[in-house]
Amino acid sequence: MRKKMGAAVVGLAVTAVSLLATGSASSHGYTDSPISRQKLCANGTVANCGNIQWEPQSVEGLKGFPAAGPADGKICSGGNGQFAQLDDPRGGTWPTTKLSSGQSHTFRWQFTARHSTTDFRYYITKNGWNPSQPLTRAALDTQPFLTVPYNNQQPPATLSHTGTLPSKSGRHMILAVWTVADTSNAFYACSDVQF
Repeated sequence: MRKKMGAAVVGLAVTAVSLLATGSASSHGYTDSPISRQKLCANGTVANCGNIQWEPQSVEGLKGFPAAGPADGKICSGGNGQFAQLDDPRGGTWPTTKLSSGQSHTFRWQFTARHSTTDFRYYITKNGWNPSQPLTRAALDTQPFLTVPYNNQQPPATLSHTGTLPSKSGRHMILAVWTVADTSNAFYACSDVQF
């Protein structure tokens, strides 16, 4: 009995150390307003999503976007190969959230694990963006239209920011980036929208 208990404790310790070393257990989150691709997969609105349907909160990649971070064409997955379905434009058919150009909108994050935070940034595609192509930096306006500094605070389980949407028309994508303060990573969420 004692040997079994010892083996179980060692196994749990190894698992915990492994999770902490990868950063996967430290923080997780996604946007649900406007609804992100990962949340559309998790709630079953979009099928054939792979592992992201069980882990909408896990789209984590290197921080420093746009100078660093995930490679072009892999931005929506955070550069994480197991979530590559998020980078697939699906012929421009991802469901969209209807938004009003130039109006105020409340962006909402859901966190399953919270972490001290540098900031939240929101980017949008340029006019003329092709929704049937994977997202690249060149497809985005160069500056975020909304930046919310968070001064190394830890967010609550649900966090909302209100900002003014840019003047746009037609189909676009909003890229939300949550920059974690004390790891080398950020979380990425792509939301398809229609103005």
